[in-house]
Amino acid sequence: MLLLSAALVVSTWAVAQTHRPRPMGAERSVVMRMPADTNQPAHRAPERPERTDMKHKPHPKQAPKTDPRPVAKADATPHKKLHKASRPQQVRITPYGFVRNYFDFDSRATYTVVGGEYNIIPYDEDWNLSESEAQYVGAERADLNAVPNARFQAISTRIGLDLHGPQVLGMHSSGKVEGDFGGFGTNNTVFRIRQAYVQLSKTDTILSTSVVDSTVRKSALYRELLVGQTWHPLGGDIMPEVVGMAAGSPFRPHSRTPQVRGLVQNGNWNFTLALLYQVQYMNNGPRWDGTSWTSTNSTSYALNAIVPEVFLGVGYRDKHIYTQLGADLQTLRPRTFGIMPYNGQDVRVRVKENVISFTPTLYFQYTEDKFALKCRTLLASNTSHLNQLVGYGVTGVSPDGSWEYSPLRASISYLNIAYGKKYRFNLFLGYMKNLGASADLYNFGSSAADPLYYIYLKGDDNFTHLNSLYRFAPSISYNVKAFNLGLEYEFTAATYGDWNSNGSIANNSNLHQVVNHRICALVKYNF
Repeated sequence: MLLLSAALVVSTWAVAQTHRPRPMGAERSVVMRMPADTNQPAHRAPERPERTDMKHKPHPKQAPKTDPRPVAKADATPHKKLHKASRPQQVRITPYGFVRNYFDFDSRATYTVVGGEYNIIPYDEDWNLSESEAQYVGAERADLNAVPNARFQAISTRIGLDLHGPQVLGMHSSGKVEGDFGGFGTNNTVFRIRQAYVQLSKTDTILSTSVVDSTVRKSALYRELLVGQTWHPLGGDIMPEVVGMAAGSPFRPHSRTPQVRGLVQNGNWNFTLALLYQVQYMNNGPRWDGTSWTSTNSTSYALNAIVPEVFLGVGYRDKHIYTQLGADLQTLRPRTFGIMPYNGQDVRVRVKENVISFTPTLYFQYTEDKFALKCRTLLASNTSHLNQLVGYGVTGVSPDGSWEYSPLRASISYLNIAYGKKYRFNLFLGYMKNLGASADLYNFGSSAADPLYYIYLKGDDNFTHLNSLYRFAPSISYNVKAFNLGLEYEFTAATYGDWNSNGSIANNSNLHQVVNHRICALVKYNF
């Protein structure tokens, strides 16, 4: 009996020590961070099981034991317990990028962007004298654009962050921030945003029963909502394999633009709908300089239209094949005011104008092991905001000072074939043909023999007489882990000539070809 009483005293003392209150300086608050991709609560330490083998029973009148620690009010202490909804969520950040150096040589003056690295088209001939003038004055006749040039730059070096966060509304959250040094300021190159978006996505399993044999099949239903700046879905991140920075442009639509884009994929089929606005890549249009109408690149033509650009596409994807049929619809408001003469004075008057363009496209891709084949064709309509040489023209002048417009059209296609891994061989072929507008353009000139048409496209009035453009570009690259070397030869030929009444080019004796030979070398280190 004495031993039993001693054991009871020791047990009671141990319990009292366990529940003794801590001094305020010794109390700690521990917050368990939740994994990024789950809503499950943080793990807790297992509770001590209740002893069921003790022979001692509490006295019936004994009051139940309570925790002697003071209970803090919810609004009076920083050590309050955090509910699951207020616990911090982890965001996983994955940096990536590369250091890229380009060397480019061009045999003549060409229209380029991004410091000359982004090659588009050779300029037309610019003769200092006509043949008769050269013969009369005895001076040498020369094409002033037939001047070779070379550059070596690292401005396309890229830095990016991939973000993966917690569940939001039952969907996985992610994002991307990416930039390079291809923007240009008053003194030198500056850092620019390439991509910056947030994305919500979710995958569910769908069960379906066959009407033929009543078998149950499983398929994945994937949904995605993207908000922010990323690749335009008309050309997007589906790029041909080339060494040059232009990545197949102007034959491939090229633009990164703010958008709200939804994608749904059920099995092998996917559907895309996007609403887009303009920032860096913009259309060309009329500009009043105080005395006459000139042209410039500006986002105002799309922003003043209010209606966003719309893309709709349907695609099919399996292990080796990806194909997509899509269409793009764009509305521009070229001018908000016109010029009318009143009592010998030019007066600005408010006008309501718009030009609507529709561009269908078809893409096909086949990949297997070391082989890849990619091709795209589109009937381009006013796609100068996609780095293509297709704009719109004025077709009429109204008595109220407003103008009527019609988009110019062009047939544009490319084919890209690549093979290899460590040593990879590529061939790119691109072709563009100017088809003109669907109506005759308005002649602002003095006579039909010497017409003057107002045409607005990328490069201002340098390429309004463009008939066709094609490119042949073989390349080879050496790829070892994070290190890449590349060498490419580009043959780009542009054909210029005289206008037809709808903005296409006449097939006459003035039709001539201008060729640029470009050699591009690449040194790249990925991280």
